[in-house]
Amino acid sequence: MTIRAPFPAPTPSPQPSPRGRGGALALGCVPCQPIAPNSSLSLRERVGVRGAQGLRKSSAVQWSTLLLGSVLLATTPAWAAQPAAKAQASAAQAKKADAAKTGEATEDENAPAEQPGAEPGHTQTLKQSGNYTVTAAPSEPLHLEPPKLPDLSGYTAEAVENKIERKKPGRAHIERMVQQQPLKEFTGGKNRLAEWVKRQRQMPQAIFIDGGYVNLADLVGKLPKTALEQTEPGVYIARLPIVVSQGATLEVDGKVKELRLSQDRGSFLVNDGKLFVRDTKVTAWNEAKNEPAWFKTPNEFRPFLISWGGAEAYLVNSHFTSFGYNASKAYGISISQYSPGMDKTMKRPRPQGWVLDSTFEDAWYGFYCYEADDLVVRGNTYKNNIVYGIDPHDRSHRLIIAENTVYGTKKKHGIIVSREVNDSWIIHNKTYDNHLSGIVLDRNSERNLVAYNEVYRNHSDGITLYESGDNLIYGNQVLANLRHGIRIRNSVNIRLYENLAAGNKLIGVYGHIKDLTDTDRNIDLDPFDTKVSLIVVGGKLAGNGSGPLSVDSPLSLELYKVAMLGPTKSSGISFNGVLGEKQDQILDLLVRQQRAVLIDPVESQAELQN
Repeated sequence: MTIRAPFPAPTPSPQPSPRGRGGALALGCVPCQPIAPNSSLSLRERVGVRGAQGLRKSSAVQWSTLLLGSVLLATTPAWAAQPAAKAQASAAQAKKADAAKTGEATEDENAPAEQPGAEPGHTQTLKQSGNYTVTAAPSEPLHLEPPKLPDLSGYTAEAVENKIERKKPGRAHIERMVQQQPLKEFTGGKNRLAEWVKRQRQMPQAIFIDGGYVNLADLVGKLPKTALEQTEPGVYIARLPIVVSQGATLEVDGKVKELRLSQDRGSFLVNDGKLFVRDTKVTAWNEAKNEPAWFKTPNEFRPFLISWGGAEAYLVNSHFTSFGYNASKAYGISISQYSPGMDKTMKRPRPQGWVLDSTFEDAWYGFYCYEADDLVVRGNTYKNNIVYGIDPHDRSHRLIIAENTVYGTKKKHGIIVSREVNDSWIIHNKTYDNHLSGIVLDRNSERNLVAYNEVYRNHSDGITLYESGDNLIYGNQVLANLRHGIRIRNSVNIRLYENLAAGNKLIGVYGHIKDLTDTDRNIDLDPFDTKVSLIVVGGKLAGNGSGPLSVDSPLSLELYKVAMLGPTKSSGISFNGVLGEKQDQILDLLVRQQRAVLIDPVESQAELQN
């Protein structure tokens, strides 16, 4: 069965961007139309101005003083006024996070206490232009209608119920784990089979569901208690892995009050057919302690759930506790294509699935996907998970991540999409009190819409873009984060529209470049350019500790109708770096004349590097 989002697939725009060296503005993409990144015309040439012509420098008036009377309290909710004590404690700790197996370049170490301009290693050691021009630009091309959002009305518990086919009965039986295709990832190299030998104290076995439909509650008494036992009314413990084979369907529904997967005996859940988990609890269970398998160390086995390529998984109105550990495809709740070697042999289509109105806590990763298309993650709560709350990964496309609440992630980010996760929607989520950023787009994740999210009290940035161009950031509230509100690194054609960035400890919107060649980044796998270009239109930058806006070495920067309020410095609104040098001109055009402002280097970065 093919599950598709209820709107047409993206179609590339045949028209090049009308703006800038750094791209810019054809904004009707999926979520916005792709932008031509290599236009031969500069922004200056496109708007018909050159060099210093058209500049209206006003040194007699300091326009920053016009903004001194702005009111931050009017725009900042009560909960954002004081970061949580937990966040303050986290900020006092060393910022070095534990290195995850995925190895993505995430938050920089040794974060400064105050000024971002002094951050060690944040900018590449390139020559920087000291010769920027500030010009008035046409405002008409900057107009953007609110982005069209996907229709979420069809992603419901009732729709999932209608997908279940119960006519053809299946069966459950026990077989050895070795030489079973869905289990090869866990029984093959690196001596992973030894884990199950140790826990089962025999040649490892698993429960296989095949032939048709099976309800887990109906299996009691049909399998030995060493495999599946009802320990109290409605409470079942599985002491072997459960495998849903191709062509089979397993339903775990309200007949099951709780399904416990034994950590002691090495149980986990693998779906290679169709899996429905509805109106129940599924818990990784420590039998020896008679409690959930709470996280202790990264490499300690904990039960997990994986749904493979060609399979369908639907998790609805259920509670999942203590899943996953630091082992490939065993991260927690995963929807993943087979690994590259097996994928060539299996030739299965990409995995499908919906995750709706459920709760995930104490998981290594609350959600993970790999080479998956058209997944829907809607209305869930991800709380107190270990590394990430939601983590779509390599080459996953057209995802809907909507209306989720993500908080308390202990090691890294609340929501992150990483490595070519494209054409997706991250909308109407609430993400707060996470150890690093609230939302991250990472490693060439492009053409995504990040819109209408509430991102607050995170212990690093609110929204972070790492090496991910052609994205639209629209209508978000980014409040009281302990570093920058919105941070953009090595990313071009970034459009920031109608966002509120208020009460963040450092900069409201911060763009910069960084050379990653001396890091552990695989440059062949994850290439990057040390370029940054932004368009900032509308919205408010209010009461941010180190200033409203700072962009280091921009390829281009365009501002229009940006309200900069509630200065925290006695001198009023002030910019750092390149923008600080042109501050009077920028504020003259932006504030007094109400014009669109284009900040553009005379030299290109290519010229600077020669």
